[in-house]
Amino acid sequence: MKILQICLKPPLPEVDGGCKAMHAITQGMLDCGLDVKVLTISTPKHPFLKDKMSKSYLEKTNIEHRFIDTKVSPLGALVNLFSSKSYNLERFYSDEFEALIIETLKGTVYDIVLLETFFVTGYIEIIRQHSDAKIIYQAQNIEHDIWRLNAKKEKGLKKKYINFLASRLKTAEIANIKKVDGIAPITNLDKFRFEELGCTVPMVTIPFGVNLADYKLKEPNVGNKVFHIGSMDWLPNLTGINWLLENVWSGVIKESPDAKLKLAGRHMPESLKSNKASNIEVVGEVSNAVDFINENNIMVVPLLAGSGMRIKIIEGMALGKLIIATTIAAEGVSYTDKENIVIANTPEEFTKAITYYLKHTDMQISIGKSARILMENAYDNRVIVNNLIAFFKQIN
Repeated sequence: MKILQICLKPPLPEVDGGCKAMHAITQGMLDCGLDVKVLTISTPKHPFLKDKMSKSYLEKTNIEHRFIDTKVSPLGALVNLFSSKSYNLERFYSDEFEALIIETLKGTVYDIVLLETFFVTGYIEIIRQHSDAKIIYQAQNIEHDIWRLNAKKEKGLKKKYINFLASRLKTAEIANIKKVDGIAPITNLDKFRFEELGCTVPMVTIPFGVNLADYKLKEPNVGNKVFHIGSMDWLPNLTGINWLLENVWSGVIKESPDAKLKLAGRHMPESLKSNKASNIEVVGEVSNAVDFINENNIMVVPLLAGSGMRIKIIEGMALGKLIIATTIAAEGVSYTDKENIVIANTPEEFTKAITYYLKHTDMQISIGKSARILMENAYDNRVIVNNLIAFFKQIN
């Protein structure tokens, strides 16, 4: 089976959850003996870094890229107002990347074209014109839902514009889910939302899977280090951390004066770097996320908006960490509250949960162990990719 995987950003290096999710699928398909070719957009935010890819990966995927300047342009946004298209989708379209897709499809007959995320679905028509391959949309999020939730936190003209973008996104999503041959949403909730939006094509839920050999457990360590790791150029992450700092952290310090909060992730804004709240360390981007998670104790994921699946939660659970998260953050994980994760949605619940588990270190260990067991039983990447391949065969 020949697969053409089209990505909105380079899967390697694995600098964020989206990259990790795409690479897990690529590597899983390669491990299962599929012939995989990767085409990717590179952007100012996610450049193509060939030296960060192994020789084996380069040879097996024959990965190619084209650069698109996806930065928001005031002129581009203004011009877009007079069209009916989604500006979010238009930013990832270029004649150069279209030409690369056409050249690739002319050179090889593929069984499946796998579109990684909504932002490359703008190329569906050109794929149809040059290939008889079945098109599968790998959906990491319901994009317009995220923008709707983000708009609720804004006011005035900004709120109106974000709602406008969300409306355009919704129209594009509804149109494009009807143009593919199958959809692989990352969570059952997203699958249900696609059905609500009128999707009638076959679907299968394909969650993020982990290669457990990459997440070797160390001796359980407990302590006072609360932490968050995530890219801060993704608005829901930044909004969630600001909410935590404004509504939760002072209450934690009042109850547990020695507690430490460590914030890690790419593109840390100056507003966080200069934050003077007590007992906070802004680490910024880390060279090894697994090492950072292992060095700390309680992971917090205070997401207030989003859809899809939080990759860092899966990684934290695979490493046996106690995780305190909102219901939105834990979406897509088959968890049991207070058994393998702790759910908290309000400032009071978050404050109470953090202070309780800081004082009950035995529970940090037991819940972390249960989290690891869940990963072993339900999120092994080999099983998940085999389910995706079975879906390919069903569609093909």
